[in-house]
Amino acid sequence: MAPESRHYKKINNVWMLTREYDGLAGAGGVKDVARQLAEALARSGRKVSVVLPLYGFMDPGPLGFTPLDLGFDIDMDYAGEPRREYVRVFAKTAKPAAKKGALALYLIDAARYLEKKSVYTYTAEDEALDPFHRQGSGHFDYFAMNVLLQKAAAALMIRLDEHPDIIHCHDGHTAILPAMLRETEGWRHYFAETGCVVTIHNAGTGYHQEVGDLPFAEAITGLPSSLITANLLDGKFDPFLAASTYAVMNTVSENYARELRETDDDALTGMLGHRLLARGVVLKGVTNGINPADFDPAKPKPLGLAAAFDPASGDLAGKAKCRRSLLKDLAQRSLKTVRQTGTLDDRPGIPLFTFVGRFSAQKGVDKLLGALETLLPSDQNFQVLIQGSGSKEIETALSGLAASRKNLGRICLLRGYDQQLATRIYAAGDFFLIPSRYEPCGLTDYIAQLFGNLPIVHHIGGLVKVKDGETGFAYPEHKSAALMGAMQKAMQTFRDNPKKIQAMQQAAVKTIHDTYTWDKVLTHYLSLYHEAVSQVQ
Repeated sequence: MAPESRHYKKINNVWMLTREYDGLAGAGGVKDVARQLAEALARSGRKVSVVLPLYGFMDPGPLGFTPLDLGFDIDMDYAGEPRREYVRVFAKTAKPAAKKGALALYLIDAARYLEKKSVYTYTAEDEALDPFHRQGSGHFDYFAMNVLLQKAAAALMIRLDEHPDIIHCHDGHTAILPAMLRETEGWRHYFAETGCVVTIHNAGTGYHQEVGDLPFAEAITGLPSSLITANLLDGKFDPFLAASTYAVMNTVSENYARELRETDDDALTGMLGHRLLARGVVLKGVTNGINPADFDPAKPKPLGLAAAFDPASGDLAGKAKCRRSLLKDLAQRSLKTVRQTGTLDDRPGIPLFTFVGRFSAQKGVDKLLGALETLLPSDQNFQVLIQGSGSKEIETALSGLAASRKNLGRICLLRGYDQQLATRIYAAGDFFLIPSRYEPCGLTDYIAQLFGNLPIVHHIGGLVKVKDGETGFAYPEHKSAALMGAMQKAMQTFRDNPKKIQAMQQAAVKTIHDTYTWDKVLTHYLSLYHEAVSQVQ
């Protein structure tokens, strides 16, 4: 029975807090979830509001935002130093997704955000101006950035006389707000009937937004010292632990929730999952969805594709044209948004492996390197196209493979990120590599499948939704040899049984439409929302 058919208060007014939002500011999968869930809620007839920072790389005017006649000070005390920071607000009403629904976006304009050139880390430009701001390292004031967003969002709701049914907090960047709402005088009464949900998008070490300076944490949040010290993980104040008393918590796939509570993989989180379990906190799993219409190769023009094709029907003639178009640009080295090493020969009859993502051990790119170093010399009849950025060591190793004369025309590395180029890679490829050490959900497997690019995944976390031999290929061990074996199996199927490949492509698209659209996943989030509201009634 759908949540709204039970005897529940209807969830009409949802506010979201996020550091990312697709089309405005992004660094990972959070941007996709924030936007697509917000739009699904609006399509269902609800009033949805999303709050995020106005970073320095964003220009609100061309993005369709206008300033509100609204500005206010936010208490941002440091230990022993009373402080306030002034914020303004820009707003935009998105195109209505349903007759009764509405979607509003709010940008928090503050000096702290305007100096930032990327969402979470310093850029090469930052490092050139200040060598202490090393490219790729996190912003030194990350915790203050997070607190300012949460305090400003609550103040905005009060100024607008908004009484949300639900405040949905995305990741550790916004996870302290439920505690502040219940422990701050005045806020406790204003938000008395507002439930809170906290979604853990990545519980890995380094993603919690924890802080080791406890007096600073107490001063800037305004939370009692007893609450700060009661929520320490490895000696640091942990926002996820702080949220556990005040919010319903979930993570972005059922299997990732299980791994955090029941397996040794929780060591990768600092044992957060086991701490939550010991507290009696039920960590729900809701596998992320996707909007297939956003990745529909049958409508190539908005995606920047050379031709239309349809994996669901088996019509892949346009996919071959997309591949030829991309290979032509690689041969001419005409891609200006990335740094290219190596190129690919035009060999349409051989499989093309693709990768788009962050170059890190968490994403398993070290294992991919090991697999390619062995596989490239032993099999001459496949190609590899890789796009992304990250670890300098991994980038250097990949560049060495792509630049080698022995691999001429077989492997190409594109350093940097370009969304439209990534889409062209999804469309061109036969197999999409996801060798992650751990993966809370994974959205790239969905996207690849919608473009007829079968994923090859380490069967972990949310990637277990890829069924080996049915909607992709999977392997159990996080080893280069296991990845290489899965790649060899995929190539053998490609060469010996092309009808099997086509059937898998069709099954993958059908599974997404049957199970993983956001309009279907929405019902699970509505259940969480009702649970959160019931806790405050």
